[in-house]
Amino acid sequence: MSKTNGKDADGPEPGKIRETASQGDAGHRTKGKETEKKAEKKAKRSAKKAAKQEARTRRLDDHPPSSAAWARAADAGMGTAPSLSPHRHPRLARAAPGIVTVEPGTRFALASVDADATGGLDKAEAKAALADERERIKALQEKLYAEHARSLLVVFQAIDTGGKDGTIRSVLEGVNPQGCRVWSFKVPSAEELDQDFLWRYHARAPGRGLIGVFNRSHYEDVLVVRVKGLVPEETWRERYGLINDFERLLTLSGTTILKFFLHISKDEQKERLEARLEDPDKHWKFDPADLTERKSWDAYRTAFDDALSRCSTPYAPWHVVPANRKWARNLMVARTIADTLEAMDPRFPPAREGLAGLKVPD
Repeated sequence: MSKTNGKDADGPEPGKIRETASQGDAGHRTKGKETEKKAEKKAKRSAKKAAKQEARTRRLDDHPPSSAAWARAADAGMGTAPSLSPHRHPRLARAAPGIVTVEPGTRFALASVDADATGGLDKAEAKAALADERERIKALQEKLYAEHARSLLVVFQAIDTGGKDGTIRSVLEGVNPQGCRVWSFKVPSAEELDQDFLWRYHARAPGRGLIGVFNRSHYEDVLVVRVKGLVPEETWRERYGLINDFERLLTLSGTTILKFFLHISKDEQKERLEARLEDPDKHWKFDPADLTERKSWDAYRTAFDDALSRCSTPYAPWHVVPANRKWARNLMVARTIADTLEAMDPRFPPAREGLAGLKVPD
């Protein structure tokens, strides 16, 4: 090691080393104290923040926001209803003999169904049987209404003069109107046109305990708008999937869906239009526009074929009802509604406790 004037060339003097070490220790002690002070300040801030949060939580518990109140109300309401899981697979009954159910995922054509078919029914016997089916519907509807847990939506579609009004009137005769709502969907209003196409239908879906009936329905938005060219093809094609999603949502929410297409022949439509013209009491039902629509018979049939094929699902299948014979049509629909309600198995709620010992005062 080389030396210069008694110093190491490679390092400081020993005294300098001790001095430098002392300065380093003092620096570490100063930094340590600063770190401790910062930690204390941070702890105080955390404690203060926690105290504020605790106070805020107490205030929220005393005065919950509307969303919390809504959630508690919803939980209380659900206490009277079954869980949603059973609704993922709705209890659907087999359609009455004579009805053709569109197999989900298959291509369907109305031309394959005989509109004159009666399902082997006799006219006189069918009329007597209809009375029995009405009684079944009335009794089961009372239970559905009392249970107040689920609902039934019955959808009717048909070409003009197909018999939607007559079927509804005949099949639901005697049903308690408090538990049944019938909606007829005409040309949408200005307000309805300002919303998405499903808005007006969703607003009228049946609530718990109710039977809802759609005389025409959300399917108009893939039928009329298509034939008349009211929206681009891209728009109405996208709606098939949206309709399936909408019906799936209703199903998951506890609504069983029955969809009937009342199938009549072109010759039968001609006879019914002529009958309206010949009977002065039926003139109010005749619209000259019906003659224009009749010219689009083939276009409507194609549109119906597509809607029935694309929107018949396991949870909401389409039922095609041969409807040239009104008496057969009415019984087929009534029996299917009654069987579906029976499969849903609605029940009266349990009686309140203590009723056995009560006496009505004089």
